[in-house]
Amino acid sequence: MEKEKRNWASKREKKAKTMAKISELMDGKYIQTESIVEVLERVITPGDKVVLEGDNQKQASFLSKSLEKVNTEKVNHLHIIMSSISRPEHLTIFEKGIADKIDFSYAGAQSVRVAQMIEDGTMKLGDIHTYLELYGRLFVDLIPNVVLVAADKADKAGNLYTGYNTEETPTIVEAAAFKDGIVIVQVNEVVDKLPRVDIPGDWIDVVVPADEPYQLEALFTRDPQNITELQILMAMMALKGIYAEHEVQSLNHGIGFNTAAIELLLPTYGETLGIKGKVAKNWVLNPHPTMIPAIESGWVESIHSFGGEVGMEKYIAARPDVFFVGKDGTMRSNRALSQTAGQYAADMFIGSTLQLDYQGNSSTVTKGRLSGFGGAPNMGHNPGGRRHSTPAWQSLRDESNPLGKGQKLVVQMVETYGSNKKPVFVETLDAIEVQKQAGLANAPVMIYSEDTTHIVTEEGIAYLFKAKSKEQKQAAIAAIGGVTPLGMTSTKESLDELRSAGIVKLPEDLGIKRSDAKRSLLAAQTIDDLIEWSDGLYEPPMKFRTWS
Repeated sequence: MEKEKRNWASKREKKAKTMAKISELMDGKYIQTESIVEVLERVITPGDKVVLEGDNQKQASFLSKSLEKVNTEKVNHLHIIMSSISRPEHLTIFEKGIADKIDFSYAGAQSVRVAQMIEDGTMKLGDIHTYLELYGRLFVDLIPNVVLVAADKADKAGNLYTGYNTEETPTIVEAAAFKDGIVIVQVNEVVDKLPRVDIPGDWIDVVVPADEPYQLEALFTRDPQNITELQILMAMMALKGIYAEHEVQSLNHGIGFNTAAIELLLPTYGETLGIKGKVAKNWVLNPHPTMIPAIESGWVESIHSFGGEVGMEKYIAARPDVFFVGKDGTMRSNRALSQTAGQYAADMFIGSTLQLDYQGNSSTVTKGRLSGFGGAPNMGHNPGGRRHSTPAWQSLRDESNPLGKGQKLVVQMVETYGSNKKPVFVETLDAIEVQKQAGLANAPVMIYSEDTTHIVTEEGIAYLFKAKSKEQKQAAIAAIGGVTPLGMTSTKESLDELRSAGIVKLPEDLGIKRSDAKRSLLAAQTIDDLIEWSDGLYEPPMKFRTWS
């Protein structure tokens, strides 16, 4: 049988023809700043899969604003792939018809507008992903035709320096560079010699100096002044009832004030528990400024970060024993590798949510707000592929099963009533209604009940992994549900049984006096205190500074 001849390099040839369309606009790998819109119109084809860099901190803002300006007769019906929908133009391109479909992970500040646009039919939704899942699909069935990314500096050959905020850039670039996609990068500065090469110029097709530096958000900065005594009480319970009890050594913290309280209690309340050197040593975490006192007090051995944090640069450079810092003195963050570490190498994930149902399923997707969930499902599930053991992981093992294995601790830390004055515990997650509205195959649940091992509220801790039935699990959640409708179903008899079985622990069971939860326990009570702890190395953004 004669073998049919096939062109095995058709995509490469197509890329060469596309690049030829802009050859007269290029000087080596460089184009002029003012040429960017024309270049986008020539290299992007209607219907292309386009990755626009925008995680929850770093934005390719010059390129996203430029994409918004293209002629819709030339560029239209794009399939946008991005981890975080963060800027207004990320959605304006859909209103203009430049794009019509999106796959994403998180929406944040744009979540209300996203929900409305999907309901109106202006935007077609592929799926809501975890970060790691979305990155994975870039190498499988969402292989990009064009990627638009951001870097700090480039040299004449197009080598890139991404500095503290390397984040997802190498992952996005690699998906296109090795599958004949086109890589366009905005840079803040062109230099003769880079501090280090983060991405080789061979992977890059077009470099454009931006008209202003890329947008960078201080997303993980929490002012200690805003931590409440209720949050301090919850943090005390978590430290004694979970960290100490399970010997949690490697972990990821969510973004809220609850976990910031824990970080600031380590050098104070944590010391009184005698757990220094036994817990919270190895972190998968952005450089939270509220970690500074714990680092300075010798609690922390290592931190690997998803991204950077504005103002922490000098502090990180001065603490290479803790952070992953290059010879040039700057940290190299890596969002994909940190997500992997948080999924497989961490003993515990502890974070918050907007809604929990009566079985402990949680979601940050609520009615009229399609926020997505970023990396929480990567951190907040029990990975079936894990094989290495630690005391914390092993502490949840079912000893009655000879083939039993340990389990990651997945903790949801919530106040019974959210900031919107609505109960956090609901009979049915809004995610189910959103599923119908958005036409999703599955309800956008952030963390499933089967993975949730503990819930902490201001009332106590529910050790869900100890519950023997759905009924007992719901009773445990009700016991710490406060005056929510669910909480009001709890009886004294049920509470006594759950406490006796160790499935529920109140502050009293942990030897914690509610009256001891005072702000004076925090190792730092203001941003100024954090600056002092850092020996002046921490330089907070203006909006966090005080001038007293």
